[in-house]
Amino acid sequence: MRNLIFTAVLAFTGLFGALAHAQEYQAGKEYVELKSPVPVSQPGKIEVVELFWYGCPHCYAFEPTLNAWVGKLPEDVHFKRVPAMFGGVWNVHGQLFVTLEAMGVEQKVHDAVFNAIHKEHQKLATPDEMADFLAEHGVDREKFLSTYDSFAVKGQVEKDKKLAMAYQITGVPTMVVNGKYRFDLGSAGGPDEALKVADYLIQKERAAQ
Repeated sequence: MRNLIFTAVLAFTGLFGALAHAQEYQAGKEYVELKSPVPVSQPGKIEVVELFWYGCPHCYAFEPTLNAWVGKLPEDVHFKRVPAMFGGVWNVHGQLFVTLEAMGVEQKVHDAVFNAIHKEHQKLATPDEMADFLAEHGVDREKFLSTYDSFAVKGQVEKDKKLAMAYQITGVPTMVVNGKYRFDLGSAGGPDEALKVADYLIQKERAAQ
């Protein structure tokens, strides 16, 4: 009997702790609830989007923490990156990312692109600069250039621009859960806390299904 009571107390304490933790996160404080939800890319799954820019030092610093978290996501959660494009080199790097995705090599060279810009101080500001760099990492140079200028890539770039506008982002890195909730590292309180906010919102959406 004593063991049963102790177990019940532990369960209640754990539940109380979870509720107390959940109450730490509030709309209008750690995250913003969008007035007009944005459709997700994979209906039936809880979508987490990271909006980023290859040239952003905060995005670069966030990568290891984010990647470790993404690697542990359950099957009902879909993670995707969307390039933020505010003009100039942001658009160039955004088109680079879309091209790599279209070619199916984004996961292979994503980290290398980040390192090239932030460690090796390469600008990768023109298609030729990108093609030369990517060729060193096993990406066909001519195929990259033709894909970069393709109608499909340019169309996706425009879709991503409209998506970022729908999310109403003003900077990066920014995360959006299920097209409804937006937050960034500043509002959340740092990289680790941002992922706790993401976990909370994922659970919130899962409970609502």
